[in-house]
Amino acid sequence: MIWSLIKIIFFITIIALVTLVTGVIIDAGGVITMQFASYEISLTPIQGIIGIILCMSSLLATKWLFGILVAIFKFFNGDETAITRYFNKNKEERGYKALADSMVSMAAGEGKDAINNANRAERLLQRPQLTNLVSAQAAEKFGDNKRALKYYKRLLKNDQTRFVGLQGLLKQKLLEGDNETALLLAEKAFSIRPNHDQTLNVLFDLQTEKQDWKGAQKTIKANVRAGKLPKDIGLRREAILLLADAKAMLEAGEIDTGKAAAIAANKSSPDLIPAAILAAEMYMLDNNKRASTKILKKTWGLNPHPDLATAFAEINLKETSGERRKRFSSFVKLKSEHYETKLLLAELAIGDEDFPAARRAIKDLTSTNPTVRSLALMAAIEKGEGADEKTVRAWLNKALTASRGPQWICEKCSNIHLSWQPRCENCETFDSLSWKAPPRDAKKITNEKLDFTAGILTGAENSLPSVSDIDDAEVVSD
Repeated sequence: MIWSLIKIIFFITIIALVTLVTGVIIDAGGVITMQFASYEISLTPIQGIIGIILCMSSLLATKWLFGILVAIFKFFNGDETAITRYFNKNKEERGYKALADSMVSMAAGEGKDAINNANRAERLLQRPQLTNLVSAQAAEKFGDNKRALKYYKRLLKNDQTRFVGLQGLLKQKLLEGDNETALLLAEKAFSIRPNHDQTLNVLFDLQTEKQDWKGAQKTIKANVRAGKLPKDIGLRREAILLLADAKAMLEAGEIDTGKAAAIAANKSSPDLIPAAILAAEMYMLDNNKRASTKILKKTWGLNPHPDLATAFAEINLKETSGERRKRFSSFVKLKSEHYETKLLLAELAIGDEDFPAARRAIKDLTSTNPTVRSLALMAAIEKGEGADEKTVRAWLNKALTASRGPQWICEKCSNIHLSWQPRCENCETFDSLSWKAPPRDAKKITNEKLDFTAGILTGAENSLPSVSDIDDAEVVSD
């Protein structure tokens, strides 16, 4: 709209200047005299202007006529396409001008002019690989999706433009929400250009959304081969896909293949907590306690997590609390100063009714890093040592307003998850969950529940406060 206004103002300005100059020349009067040898021609100013215009027109006509005569001469000398080429050249020039006008109109936001000029260029040039693309983009930009689809489909017929046509159709199908067709188009585009960044990203997102874990593994490998993704990140994402595939196979009753995929996922990324837990469970199907122990210890040393401690406890559910505490001694030494290790030591000590040791393990945490778990464990210690109800409830009241501590948080949208997932349930970003304390603006999870590992680890269910204890706690003064 603005560009059209500028062109109108420019045209009016030119007309006004020409009119002004013409008026000045006429008002000035006088005679223009031209002398050639013994000939002399006298003209008024207005006659001089008309004469100049006629001379320029004659020169242009002469040039055009000369071009035709040359083309005819070449034709009679055996060049059968000379005349056709001459006229086509003029047609081609007009076609390219129309194409350029279409692109300018598109940039200026003039949708109708852009489409009309693109259609004109199409008629003049007869080069669909150029005009179809511009026509499709013009129609797409100004909301005519039906026309855009028509031109993108035309691009599929030409080998040079097939990939561009696929990209355009893919974009249209994504906008329509037809992800099923979009996936097929992305796979076809990938087969033509396996190193194209956008295609790889779109294909991977569509595959993980559909839970096509095997297909997504191939896409990740292609990403790494093309140098679009660092090798370490590629290995981690491949491990996540193997883990998701393993769970799907196990649910389908394919135990052997699921087991192999789970073990492979753990080997690809030893610090991936869910993969380590599932691999340990698979080894326990064969009662291979040694392999399970080795996996869980290695992952705890890299990335301590309460679920790892729970899985380590389940290796031997028949042992006494003292035997379990002894078995865990080598486990807790791997990260002796870590927050999770101190909580684990307290839980093991409570299960063994060694309340002074439990207090020593978490005494600093209740002041430096108070969380629901550490404060609830402190309440259990007070209860185990025979403290009155008021003291126990005071710790529970603190737990009510304390941080829940580390949770599965999406790095992109800060959504909190109850359990680890390959994709964020909120923003659907792949491999975005981290085990950490949530920021203050984190989105709350639904159906929150308080969960302590101590009951599983130590058999100390009667010593630990229950969820209802914390929910029913009353505010008491110190």
